[in-house]
Amino acid sequence: MVQRAIEAGQEHPPGFSKKTLSKLDKAVGPSGALRRKYRTIWISDVHLGTRGCNDKLLLDFLDHVDSDTLYLVGDIIDGWRMKKRYYWPERHNAIVRRIMKRAKRGTEVIYIPGNHDEMFRQFSGMNFGGVRIRKKAVHVTADGRRLLVLHGDEFDAVVMAHRWLAFAGDAAYEFLMKMNFVVNHVRRLLDLPYWSLSQHARHKVKNAVAFISRFEETVAHEARSKKVDGVICGHIHTAEERDFCGVTYYNDGDWVESCTALVEHFSGQMEILHWPTEMAKRDKAETPALRVAA
Repeated sequence: MVQRAIEAGQEHPPGFSKKTLSKLDKAVGPSGALRRKYRTIWISDVHLGTRGCNDKLLLDFLDHVDSDTLYLVGDIIDGWRMKKRYYWPERHNAIVRRIMKRAKRGTEVIYIPGNHDEMFRQFSGMNFGGVRIRKKAVHVTADGRRLLVLHGDEFDAVVMAHRWLAFAGDAAYEFLMKMNFVVNHVRRLLDLPYWSLSQHARHKVKNAVAFISRFEETVAHEARSKKVDGVICGHIHTAEERDFCGVTYYNDGDWVESCTALVEHFSGQMEILHWPTEMAKRDKAETPALRVAA
């Protein structure tokens, strides 16, 4: 590995110029795997400021991917939870620094606040350190499709019409996430992979499944009314790609339960990445992603 060669005291590995080495350093993640490059990345529902945030997995993701454009599709910071109690570990600072660093080095970063970080909606239209804040956006893919990008809470009847019920549900969800933390701590001790208790419970509840289905249909209907080819949102913590009568619905998931991101390849092809699975594939790789000529 390039990094290991440097640590061994070599000025630069044989066969590599300093200029080439500089490029390779930027292309290699901390694990030694090649950094993946995408045209666009969408992430949402990170919920920084809560214990439920899977900050370690998100840091690993940010350390192994790059893109020309990065969309932050709401609920990046959980203002609701932070009003109750303050929780902000160093890893959450590290996530913010990585995002700001991307903006500084030329990545187009677009932040579309959600309901949990709605305090930032008042700054819509402004630019902070290269991060553009917008209420919604229209993204044009490499193959020419127009996709509406929004958080999606405006289509959640509970949030819009019964705000007190949303807060009550948030408290119940917080308890479930604490149980999720305990379960996965035990699974790590048993050398088992990450598994989301809360997501499993959600899929077992018929009412939750029906709500998700109605939400997806409503968001797709909004996209059709805007005469776009598709819509990208977050909010419900359920990564999905579906077609509704010619309108493509994408949900990029979350970094609390599923730990997923939506990416656009340079061909315009869209893909949902489940990062725990991607990490497992990387760990099982028999050969390193990059070899240095001896």
